[in-house]
This record gives sequence, structure tokens and C-alpha cells, in this order.
Amino acid sequence: MRERNRRFFRNRRILWMNDFITEMEIPAKQQQELFGMQDKFIKSMEKEYGVSIYNRDGSVHIKGDMEQVRRVENVMRQLLSLSRKGAEIAQQNVDYAMTLEPGAKEGILAEIDDDVICHAVNGKPIKPKTIGQKEYVDAVRRNMIVFGLGPAGTGKTYLAMAMAITAFKHEEVGRIILTRPAIEAGEKLGFLPGDLQSKVDPYLRPLYDALYQIMGAESFQKNMEKGLIEVAPLAYMRGRTLDNAYIILDEAQNTTPAQMKMFLTRIGFGSKVIITGDSSQKDLAPDTKSGLDIAERVLKGIEDIAFCELTSRDVVRHPLVQKIVKAYETYEAREEKKRAGQAGKEKDKREYRRR
Repeated sequence: MRERNRRFFRNRRILWMNDFITEMEIPAKQQQELFGMQDKFIKSMEKEYGVSIYNRDGSVHIKGDMEQVRRVENVMRQLLSLSRKGAEIAQQNVDYAMTLEPGAKEGILAEIDDDVICHAVNGKPIKPKTIGQKEYVDAVRRNMIVFGLGPAGTGKTYLAMAMAITAFKHEEVGRIILTRPAIEAGEKLGFLPGDLQSKVDPYLRPLYDALYQIMGAESFQKNMEKGLIEVAPLAYMRGRTLDNAYIILDEAQNTTPAQMKMFLTRIGFGSKVIITGDSSQKDLAPDTKSGLDIAERVLKGIEDIAFCELTSRDVVRHPLVQKIVKAYETYEAREEKKRAGQAGKEKDKREYRRR
């Protein structure tokens, strides 16, 4: 790699006077992967950082503000570490590499990519895609109970399912139990038709979808008939002791404190538990406390219980979802600050009246 400052004295002399240019020697095949189809990856970087990226004499040139050029160089190094190990670069990799701090460990994307949990029924490898997801998966391996907290699209439930199915296939546990509270998302559905199972199935559909993708419908049905996989609403857990099982509680933000305590005290010997939830998407009555919020305050610091906080950076759905989550986080933080300010003013008024 060669770096140099260039001064241009012709035509656009003022515009280009302080431009900084970096040249990166990259093999032709990896250049093609790095640029993407119709240069879409490079265009993403140019738009994000306000630089120009082009190929000249077999080298990749990055031109623009020095700090921004350095950032693009770091992004390219991370993506090259993926390409060198034979991994296919996707838009999600590019988007995530651009969110990494400049001081992020070089090759961290390749390190994350090496951690394959299992393969879906179509042969696609299931693995963490962000640093937060990698820490979440590692915490599950180390601890008996793990709370996966974070916004929608961060892979909390899907990775938990992958870990559970892998443990089941390796005979580390004898069965899988998946549960979630049967609460409507802000609307009343009324009486649903069919037997009890038909009534609760709509609430459990996201868990079924993940099982079908990872395990396959035939294998899932066979194990479910044998009672080795159980998908049930949280209310069914009362009075049971769950030994030698992998238990996943999804949408835990919709549990009450009593339900959360009931669930946590069902755990038996040889079992492993993952509890997932997003505190920003509660469907409880306004005056009802969330069991997830209480558990976080009560259980932090207990050995063999881990809390993993995923953020908008860990969203692996469409890039627009990441922007939506970030926008809502900013809005909620602003509203919280406003409410705190109003509460402070009211307190000051009360104190003034007492005098």
C-alpha cells in the first residue's frame, strides 16, 4: 500500500487541493468481490463516507477527506478478511462493516463468520453476523440461563432456536421446549375457532417458522409427535419441572413478574434456558410491570446467568429496519428526557409551594 497527498493545480484546483489518496493493492478476484455486482458495495461506501473509489492500474484508489479515507480503508480491510477465507461478501457484511468502530480488531468479520452453529434444511449455514450476536452465542455456550435483549431483527430468537436444535441433535438434551406468552399485539382478536391448540398456534407461529427453516417440516413433525419438541403457551408451564431440556421463552417482555418467576422456577437438572425479549415492544396493560424488566434488575450478577444486550447495530434484516429501529431509539430517548425534565419542574413547583 502507498499513501500520498496530492495537490492538483489544473481545472478544479480549489476543490481537489486538500484531497487525500490511498492506494490499496488488491488481487483482481478480490477486487471484483469487494466492488460487488455493478459496483453496488463501492457505491454504498462512497455514499456513506463522501469519497471516490476507483480502480486504476490494477490498484484500488480511495480519494477524499483524510479521516473518511481512513474509515473506508478500515471497512475494506474487514471485508478483505472475509474474502480471503472464501466467504461470499453480502450487502449485510458491507453495511455492518461500516458501523464498526475505526479501532475494531482487523479480521473480526472473518472470525465471526467462522462460528457456524448448524445448517438449515436447505444447507445454508446459520452463524452470528455481528459482534453482538457472537457474544450472545458465546454466552449461551457458557451459561445455564441467558437473557437475549434487543430490538426486532437482531436474531435473538432465531439464533436461540439454532443453538437448541444443535444441542438436541448432538444429544446434549433430550427435548426442546418453546414457549411465549399468548398476548395480542395491541389488538383484540376475539374468540378464535378450533380446539385449544388451534387457538394458541397463531401466537406461536414465529417459533414454528424458525423450526421449519432450521429443522425441516418432516423432522419437526416427527419429533413433535414423539413429544421431543413442544411448542406451548407460557401458561402451560405452571406445575412442571423441566429436566434435560433446552427451553426458550420468547417475547418475554410480555410476561408479568409472577409469570417470569414461575417460569424460572420450572428449570430442572441438565436443562438450558434462553429468554428473549424487547422492552420497547410491550403489549401488557399500561399499569402492568414487565417480568423481563424486573428479572433484569433482580438477577444481574448471579453466577451462570448472563444478560446480552443487542442494539440497532446488530439488526440483520433489511438495512431500512436498522434505520427504523435507530430512529425509534432516538425518539424514545428524547421523549424520556422530556418527561424527566417535566417531572423535575413539577417537583420544583411542589417544593416552592411548600415554602
